[in-house]
Amino acid sequence: MGKILAKIKHFLSNKNTVTILCVLAGILVLYIGYNWRVNQATTPVSIPYAKNTLSSGHLITNDDIGTLEVSGTVLEKTKGIIRNRSQLVGKEVTYGNTIQANSFFYTDDVKDADENDYSALANIQDGYAPINLDVDLHSTFGNAIYPGNYIDLWFRGVDEDRKMIYEKFITSIQVLDVTDSNSKSVFETGAESREPAHLLFAVEDDLMELIYAAERVGELVPVPRNKSYSQNPEEMRIANVNLELWIRAQVAVTDTTANNIVTEE
Repeated sequence: MGKILAKIKHFLSNKNTVTILCVLAGILVLYIGYNWRVNQATTPVSIPYAKNTLSSGHLITNDDIGTLEVSGTVLEKTKGIIRNRSQLVGKEVTYGNTIQANSFFYTDDVKDADENDYSALANIQDGYAPINLDVDLHSTFGNAIYPGNYIDLWFRGVDEDRKMIYEKFITSIQVLDVTDSNSKSVFETGAESREPAHLLFAVEDDLMELIYAAERVGELVPVPRNKSYSQNPEEMRIANVNLELWIRAQVAVTDTTANNIVTEE
């Protein structure tokens, strides 16, 4: 037994032997790693997909989910894909999003019900008030105004001399959403075509009163700007102080006149 151990010790102490063994060990590691990678890439993986088109806010159930065998290679190239049914059941489709039938689910597609804000109002800053401006396809320049865009508001009216007023009123207002007559987002992903009816944005509280006053004596017109304007927005401000004073004066006159009306019985 001692002679055998001595021979083994002598064999392993040979530098050439050690080099050969290291090379063989390296080849073995590479071979095992290569086979593992190949198996990972070629072994099919069951991935959940949407059996039907799921609209914004839909609560996902098992009935909404099918599974499809996908190779590991495809998954490596696809970021954010959800691989497990348990990550979907009980979640809701993210507000403003639609998952098309036969599509895979991605992490941005779903949220917990208590975190899924159905209204852009949830993102309004403190000290700001929401404004819902009536619009149509024409006044939005053929749906050229998108959520996230910065626009200007222009005022259109008639003065005491029956002359047309068309002036820039308030600048740099961010659009929160564009909705149809059913309060559904016009730009929600999906095949359904929706026409704009309301433009949702928020202004500082002191501007809300002024905007309502302007709507009483004239009309507010949203005017889109170019991409650079939205990427580098200025501070929201009143663009024409004289116009502001005129609007306030008109509302004051109207209110005074209304208060002086006596109803005859």
